[in-house]
Amino acid sequence: MRWHDHAERLLTYAEPVSRVGLYVSLAIIYAWFGGMKFTDYEAQGLVPLVENSPLLSWFYAAFSVRGFATFLGFLELSIGLLIALRLASPVFSVAGGFLSAGLFVTTLSFMFSTPGVVVPELGVPAITVAPGQFLLKDAGLFAASFWVFVDSLKAAIRK
Repeated sequence: MRWHDHAERLLTYAEPVSRVGLYVSLAIIYAWFGGMKFTDYEAQGLVPLVENSPLLSWFYAAFSVRGFATFLGFLELSIGLLIALRLASPVFSVAGGFLSAGLFVTTLSFMFSTPGVVVPELGVPAITVAPGQFLLKDAGLFAASFWVFVDSLKAAIRK
């Protein structure tokens, strides 16, 4: 048996496991992040990000700090549930992946709107641990979310 045949056999098993793993991982991340939004600790931690964002700062005029965090918590829990519902129908995870990708585009915008992301004495690309490196992980989460959207859309179209 050639290495190519072994690789094909491995892919037969690994691909579905990696697909399920990605969906489950994103759902867990959203459950955890969403659940944290109901705490004062997390609500206060969002303030420097949200208040400096041209996209989101207006939310604090419409809601309190806790009110916005609660709204965001429900949104994140809903996105996680939509992604997890891929088991029932890919239509759910199409919506979840799309909303998730949009949310991570928004959080990545904080890299540019939040003061203190770039370490001034070192300049770009030097970023702080928090919030810089904390936000940078959202580039990978955006990619995973967009993959879920595309994978789910392909599955929904084929149904």
